[in-house]
Amino acid sequence: MHRLAGLNNPRLAQAFIDYMASRGIPLSLAPEPEGRFAIWLEDSQYLVEAEAELNLFLANPNDSKYQAASWALAESRTAKFTYHSPDLLTLIRARAGPLTLAVMVAAMVIYGLWLFGFEQPLFRWLHFPLMQGDEWQLWRFFSHALIHFSTLHLLFNCLWWWLLGGQLERHSGSTKLLQVFLISALISGFAQFWFHGSGFGGLSGVVYALLGYLWWMGWLVPERGLAIPKPYVVFMLAWLVIGFAQPMGMSIANQAHLFGLISGCVIALVDGKLRRPARS
Repeated sequence: MHRLAGLNNPRLAQAFIDYMASRGIPLSLAPEPEGRFAIWLEDSQYLVEAEAELNLFLANPNDSKYQAASWALAESRTAKFTYHSPDLLTLIRARAGPLTLAVMVAAMVIYGLWLFGFEQPLFRWLHFPLMQGDEWQLWRFFSHALIHFSTLHLLFNCLWWWLLGGQLERHSGSTKLLQVFLISALISGFAQFWFHGSGFGGLSGVVYALLGYLWWMGWLVPERGLAIPKPYVVFMLAWLVIGFAQPMGMSIANQAHLFGLISGCVIALVDGKLRRPARS
């Protein structure tokens, strides 16, 4: 199974599915969050042809050949729409690129080893440098983002990383996501270390950078096609403010969150207003 595209109009998507069926290429339709519908290719051997036809369809979805295909198949169809629900792993892969998945797997593996009693050596090797000679171990400036201290901490961060990082990687590529990850891990790590020392870890500083990047790109240059739903922004900003109150005695890396958010906004400002988009 391969996810070809997500559309807001299921009737439009069905017209393309009917057209491809007339050419002997089976596709299916599946609902997604936020009212979207995904078009799935069932046999990857047709991927190149399906993507080429999809580009033609998106350029002119009202072409008569698509309507004709729907009419031709209308009598043989037993239901108005047929939804195929892909398995969880397929859905996760469809909404994320290789870097998004690699970081999630790394964080999960590290946490799994943490649960099996390796927390001390893991933290000793991955924490932010103490600036006592270990600052030359350059991986430490970034590896702290992969350490998590509880199941809830891991799940919360991985969910937001998957949603936001996956969106950015699918839109702008793995290089851009890696750039945001490295810059924000470095800046948020320094900020948290400066105020509270090296006893911290987690992806949340990077997650807040992704929030800031997508939020400001949608605000500064909406024509680029990057945006984030307003409820996500409101929730994450509210959690940022609540975190400074240390609710229920929770130990929260607030400086990492704050400076991660700022770094993401600054990267978006540079990309949106100071850099010209590459010509296709």
